[in-house]
Amino acid sequence: MRLAALLFSALLLAPAPAAAAQEALTLEQVSGRERGAPSFASRAERIRWAPDGKHLLRTIDGQEMWVDPRTGATSEPSQVERGRPEAGALGPDAGGIQMLLQQIDGVDAERAGRIANARGQRRASSGLGIAIPFDGKLYLIAGEPDKELAREITPAGADRIELVQVSEAGKFSWVEGNTLCVVSELKSGKVHRYRSEVDDSFSGKLDWVYQEEIYGRGNFQAHWWSPDGEQLGWLELDESAVQEFTVVDHVEDGHFRVKPEIYNYPKVGDPNPTVKVWLGDFGGSKPKTTELDLSDYGDEEILVTRVGWTPEGEKMLFVVADRIQTWAHLHWVDIKSKKQGVWIREAQEAAWTPRPNPPRWLADGSFLWESHRTGYNHLYHYSADGKLIRPVTQGEWNLNRILSIDEEAGEMLYSSTEDGAIDTHYYRIGLDGEGKVRLTQGRGSHALDFNGDGSLALDRVSALDMQEEVRLVDGRTGEVLEVLARGEVDAVGKTEVASWEVHEIQNRDGVPLDVAVLKPGDFDANKSYAVWVSTYSGPNAPTIRNRWSSSSWFQFLAQNDILVLQCNVRSASGKGLKWTAAAYKQLGIPELHDLEDAVDWLCAHDWADGSRVGITGYSYGGFMSAWAMLASDKFRLAVAGGGVYDWRMYDTVYTERYMQTPSTNLAGYEATSCIAHAGDLNPNGYLYMHHGVMDDNVHLQNMMQLAFALQQTGKTNWGMMAYPQTRHGIGNRELRWHARQTEWQLIQEWLLGSSGAE
Repeated sequence: MRLAALLFSALLLAPAPAAAAQEALTLEQVSGRERGAPSFASRAERIRWAPDGKHLLRTIDGQEMWVDPRTGATSEPSQVERGRPEAGALGPDAGGIQMLLQQIDGVDAERAGRIANARGQRRASSGLGIAIPFDGKLYLIAGEPDKELAREITPAGADRIELVQVSEAGKFSWVEGNTLCVVSELKSGKVHRYRSEVDDSFSGKLDWVYQEEIYGRGNFQAHWWSPDGEQLGWLELDESAVQEFTVVDHVEDGHFRVKPEIYNYPKVGDPNPTVKVWLGDFGGSKPKTTELDLSDYGDEEILVTRVGWTPEGEKMLFVVADRIQTWAHLHWVDIKSKKQGVWIREAQEAAWTPRPNPPRWLADGSFLWESHRTGYNHLYHYSADGKLIRPVTQGEWNLNRILSIDEEAGEMLYSSTEDGAIDTHYYRIGLDGEGKVRLTQGRGSHALDFNGDGSLALDRVSALDMQEEVRLVDGRTGEVLEVLARGEVDAVGKTEVASWEVHEIQNRDGVPLDVAVLKPGDFDANKSYAVWVSTYSGPNAPTIRNRWSSSSWFQFLAQNDILVLQCNVRSASGKGLKWTAAAYKQLGIPELHDLEDAVDWLCAHDWADGSRVGITGYSYGGFMSAWAMLASDKFRLAVAGGGVYDWRMYDTVYTERYMQTPSTNLAGYEATSCIAHAGDLNPNGYLYMHHGVMDDNVHLQNMMQLAFALQQTGKTNWGMMAYPQTRHGIGNRELRWHARQTEWQLIQEWLLGSSGAE
């Protein structure tokens, strides 16, 4: 079946007969400016398991039907729904909520109905609590069935209510401004408020750098209820020593003044917010709060990178890391005695320690723990008191994701890089580390969805050179039983379709690199093609994934006789910390070497023109693109978007993780500074930068500083564009169109020679 699938894919990608009317793509089409443009997406039929966990759900002749996966027999869908909670298990429905809300003075039936159907509701899975933010207020419902109470909470001041949480015991927490608010007993409705007396403090809410670089962009949540819903842990951050930064909006409707946005942003070497960990007991009549003792760290600057609980809630867990993140400690605190300890100490000598994932708990109280201690991420089994029992996985490859754990069978499902870092493969292994079986067949990015008893699975897979298909596979062995559906590409037959090739090459140090090349559909080895390198190349952030690419922009470039080249540099290979650490204390240097080696490999072929190579990227890719024009002679054109042009201008947590601080690694910062190397701009090429004026992540200051340095050194072969009302990424449709037109004009001028750049 694998052979059949490849043949099918090859047929789909083969050039259409000469008689077919194929039109060249236009810039407007690939930029979303024209409706009905050819699509390069490959989406196979949506097939999933029915709620009974035995049948497949498929659409046949426009009607959803159940299909027996073994016999193919069809039947009408059943109303049986696997996993649906019993009626009332999550509390009252919208009608019940509406009735309860009418208990509140001033809430009539019409308003209660709107609140009851509002979005953003938070519910305890126990059914004992519901919180509904609505119209600037918060509506709370708690209690046993038929004994529920409802209350309306009005903010104490002008600050909005956010980050609402509901505990399993029907208690509530949220943040107003930077103050943590808790209602532990709805009958009284008393709101307990917690915040430091320091003006620039946050309780239960993260500041900018913690959410951006530790807990995840957009996640400001910093208070967590215990599983039993009686205890609450939270972080308190003090930003009083953190430096301010001002972002300016130059385009304000109705006047010609500017609007400044002032916020705290710690740049490299500056003070970070200080952090405290609090534990609150809300199980009694009077809340009791305790600041946890972190005095063992003395004056050392620390980060608290994760907070959680043991399954029964008898212990709160938190991870402490040093400022530059070379080590991480898993702490525990007993909620009754307040006794504390450290279960696990992770450390690296020649790299950073990645933020640990939460423990995965087993029924006997032991847990599974992911660690990069060998240079590769692997899983380890620990006893309930933090003693190592055994490694579960091991080898020179990276564990990527745990799909599921079956304690009864003593095994788990996971994905890893052991059969290719750009692919996604799944495996089964015993919790004792024995009996490993690969469950996905053939190269590509696989996604498994198992039936109820795990005997069968749906495998949705695609690769750069293979359109998406859905396979029925044996859940125990991974044997492909049947290919159920294959994707179709709308563009085939309408326009010329280029094809990707995947290769593994050796860099100058003998390190293997994954590269991908998109060749024109009418590729001719006797012609000479320009090369366009699209990259990101940030630490452990691969550019290439071996899955179908729907990029119409890349297809447009191929139709205009441009080879698209992508390369996973060693530090962005996804192969493990041992590889990523190549960039430690020297961001940009090994990455550029690898990109140069990929260009040299490609341009060793007569059909790739080494004198017409361009590079582009955004954010870290913007830095790499500018750096390529300053520290290499391989590139004729660079289009650099939103780049960091001296790492001392970026934030502490991200940068110091990889570069340490200027006080310990000044030479590293200067060696990788685009600003310091402005005088080295390739005289035979052209650097073009663009940046969002209101970028609150990578500040406009980066482009202005590099522009000033280029001016100071007398360089004229460069240009720049500032996009108003734009942050880290161009969101405005018209501005995106402007950026795309400009990029294409530069490619034509510098790589295709159509505007006399010579």
